[in-house]
Parts: sequence; structure tokens; C-alpha cells
Amino acid sequence: MPFDPASLNYDAQGLVPAIAQDDATGEVLMMAWMSREAVARTLSTGRVTYWSRSRRDFWVKGETSGHLQHLVDMRVDCDSDCLLVRVRQEGPACHTGRRSCFYTAIRDGEEVELMAPEN
Repeated sequence: MPFDPASLNYDAQGLVPAIAQDDATGEVLMMAWMSREAVARTLSTGRVTYWSRSRRDFWVKGETSGHLQHLVDMRVDCDSDCLLVRVRQEGPACHTGRRSCFYTAIRDGEEVELMAPEN
């Protein structure tokens, strides 16, 4: 049975959270938002496409930075209100130049930077 992006449970703004995970390592790279059309574009092109809430426009990951995300697998959670997007990442995923957006840990009540920018 073909998947229909309309079957997802979107929030009031028509968005669903999408967690990007490196397919090879399992590392969580980032979280962003997808609209129904962004989901459809991602599935049809194989290039991960998000919805930018600040620009109110589609955002093909890596289109301007060159740090592309290639879709390997898309998974839907049990409530159909969150996506796991397994990707092949080229370069850093974070706009700060780090491999992952999750580069800060909270340890003993203090922020600890876990990784430096790659570039």
C-alpha cells in the first residue's frame, strides 16, 4: 500500500517534527519540521526537504551549504506525529559547522560542549 503524507498527524501549523539520524552510525544529527509537501518532496527526490518556519519556505538540506542529506529510510512513529529520517549526511548537519546540532550536554548542572565546529 503506497504511503500518503496526508496520513500523518500534523500540528496546528501543518507541521510534523522530523529527527535526522545518520544511517551508518545511528548518531542523531538534527531536528527540523516537515510539512505534507516537504514529506512528499523528500520521498520523491531522495533529498531531505524541510519546512523553514522562519523563512516560511521549503529548505532542501544542503542546497546552499553543500552539506547534503540523502534519504536512506523514513520511519513514522506509533502516533504518526513524528518522523525519523535516516540519512547519508555529507559534511556537518548543524549550521554551526558541527556534525550534530546536539553538541551540548548538561552534566552536573553545567553545559559541556562535546564537539567543535568541523570548519
